[in-house]
Amino acid sequence: MAELEFEDLVFEERDGKVRIYFMNLFYTDVDKGMIEKISPYRIERKKIIFSKANEGKARRKFTLLLSSSFKSLKNKIANKGSYYIHKYSGIPLIGTNYFGIIDRGTNLIEIKPITSCNLGCIFCSVDEGPKSRRKVDFVVEKDYIMQELKKLIEFKNIDGIDAHINSQGEPLLYADIVPLVRDIAKIKAVNMISIDTNGVFLSKKLVDQLADAGLTRVNLSLHALDQKLANTLYGSPYPLKHVLDIAKYIPTRMDLILTPVWLPGYNDDEIVKLAKFARDIGAGKTGPAIGIQNFLPYKFGRNPMKPMDLDVFFEKMKDLEKKHGLKLLFEAKDFKIKDCREYPKPFKKGEVIEAKIVLPGRLPGEMLAVARDRLISVPNCDKKEGSVKLKIRRTKHNIFLGELLSS
Repeated sequence: MAELEFEDLVFEERDGKVRIYFMNLFYTDVDKGMIEKISPYRIERKKIIFSKANEGKARRKFTLLLSSSFKSLKNKIANKGSYYIHKYSGIPLIGTNYFGIIDRGTNLIEIKPITSCNLGCIFCSVDEGPKSRRKVDFVVEKDYIMQELKKLIEFKNIDGIDAHINSQGEPLLYADIVPLVRDIAKIKAVNMISIDTNGVFLSKKLVDQLADAGLTRVNLSLHALDQKLANTLYGSPYPLKHVLDIAKYIPTRMDLILTPVWLPGYNDDEIVKLAKFARDIGAGKTGPAIGIQNFLPYKFGRNPMKPMDLDVFFEKMKDLEKKHGLKLLFEAKDFKIKDCREYPKPFKKGEVIEAKIVLPGRLPGEMLAVARDRLISVPNCDKKEGSVKLKIRRTKHNIFLGELLSS
């Protein structure tokens, strides 16, 4: 008999298939007959028990079956095809804005472990959520993130690293978020760990777990204190009372900053209220209590309103500061962000290279390619596999865009 137990898998029988849930958010279905070829079996939530196979044979054959079935991995929220990026996948974690690690030449390093969101904000810059037009989702193995993050931090060779966990979506959907924070906190050069969140999944228990793991600040995307307006902005019923209660609790365990987006014609009357709320609950222990963002339209985002001219935005912010005695405008130094070494770029803009297509991108007609240990986004790509010739069009911050050249 072989008893296989898994930390990140949950098994469920369904209509001639076994549904395998992965990291809470993802799933794949396997025909029972495929599993029975290994041996008669039974499942117990996180275990699969083979009655007539030894441990070695069962684990080897079931691992192969899992690997094959993961090619059909889907996201529970929108049933989109999903890809698991792990240390043996051959997929670099630097090169795309979708997932992995982003180094913009400062002490702040962005860590993107997952895509997907539980909400459908009407102004989302990346069109995330249940009704997203994005074609696929990604989730990255925690140990792979840590392996590559340590390499980058060692290269930077400075103290005062700010590890900022964000995503194209909601980072708290990542099942390993607490272990990820805990592992990052063990790196001596890191003195700040922050996370973006819409707050829906936060609870006092999770706040405590994150604080104990080493999280130092929550960046809370709160855009209104009015329930009806919040529902409109978040694109679905938003548990405002719950989030406000948690917001009041967070400063008792770690720092908090509110990060609303000023949406002209929608939440104009909420900005000062949000700033006063942040001040009154004790946000901003180690930095600003609020960081107000000007709405900017994005080509592939949701743009329900016209943007406010940047000069107008700053003038209005200054007027609000003067009228209400609040500090609303901040600079990078207020967040302790400073310039430092940036990872070398293996390509030059305009260079023609050979690359290998490895994954579909998130946009229609886009593929992702690999060359020189970097990912490259390739729009308007009609090739789904194999080698391609690309002309590098973008290299900024080690985020690469390649133009497909005809053979």
